[in-house]
Amino acid sequence: MRAWYLLLIIPLIGVLIPTFYNTLEPELAGIPFFYWYQMLWIPLSVGITVLVYIKTREQDVDDA
Repeated sequence: MRAWYLLLIIPLIGVLIPTFYNTLEPELAGIPFFYWYQMLWIPLSVGITVLVYIKTREQDVDDA
């Protein structure tokens, strides 16, 4: 069950190290990469958090 929590590290690493996304190119609809990359992580982080919640919640319910 604890292995699911390791997925929460992915968004942390994705936005914690700016050298991954510290550039202006490529642009998306006129928005520099620096900004749209960070905005992309919002729904990705939500999805990962929901997945971890569902998977860990199912196991908690089964244990009860």
